[in-house]
Amino acid sequence: MRILLTGVNGQVGWELQRTLAPLGEVIAADRTMLDLADSATIRRTVAMLAPDLIVNPAAYTAVDRAESEPGLAHAINATAPGELAGCGIPLVHFSTDYVFDGRKSGTYAEADRPNPLGVYGASKLAGEQAVRHAGIPHLILRTGWVYGVRGRNFLLTMQRLARERDSLAVVDDQFGAPTWSRLIAEATALALARWLERPDPAATSGVYHLACGGRTSWHGFTAAILAHMATADTKLARLTATPTSGYPTAAVRPANSQLNCDKLAARFGVRLPDWEAALSLCLEQNLPRSTKPLSQEHMT
Repeated sequence: MRILLTGVNGQVGWELQRTLAPLGEVIAADRTMLDLADSATIRRTVAMLAPDLIVNPAAYTAVDRAESEPGLAHAINATAPGELAGCGIPLVHFSTDYVFDGRKSGTYAEADRPNPLGVYGASKLAGEQAVRHAGIPHLILRTGWVYGVRGRNFLLTMQRLARERDSLAVVDDQFGAPTWSRLIAEATALALARWLERPDPAATSGVYHLACGGRTSWHGFTAAILAHMATADTKLARLTATPTSGYPTAAVRPANSQLNCDKLAARFGVRLPDWEAALSLCLEQNLPRSTKPLSQEHMT
């Protein structure tokens, strides 16, 4: 099987290059090979590459900048998935928790009504709709709060700022489950393999939530990061909490981004661990360790 993988320089795309390899030949497409902002060339490029399956983690993810670049966000997040789906090839497409407004008190299930608060979420929702309306076999995987050990993400930013600054004020009234990009890629490959084994993959096409379990705030996530760092770093920034109102941004974020992932577990037997266990695994594999005792000044 020939698998066309987009966004290979992104957090999830980079990891998918490895996890998809056992399923077939992975055609790793960066922007120079397949420019998703240029919708006129997408179908022609896909026809030339002749894949049997398309996996599309590529996205415009600059949430705040999207408010001033709605056209580009829509081109990459909405128009491009529609063009990929229009090629008539089975498609795995990634979406986001930002399709919801965050006003629900519990976890969001796939059947809950989307109501995005900003351009980014609206463009991703439009991409979902374009894929569904194409009528091809598809998996739409919604995830959120993605981090990893490469690229630009919250984990790496907090690690850098914790060493550069004396204090950090982090939002404590937005909630979700941080999810390691490597686990997303591994779960995707496993679910995909089981999906393709079905006599009729189209029968189980649809939207699925894929995120770690548990619940925390950005402040809680940062506290966990600093606790791990404290085993090797002698001096880190002091962490304080701030409400969303104290950290204004161009785009409004959902206050609750918790995703219910029971459907994916029931259909394909795939479930990610709680976010704390995943973070520990990520940091233990990728950060230097020390036998120094945990300093109380780094705890919150």
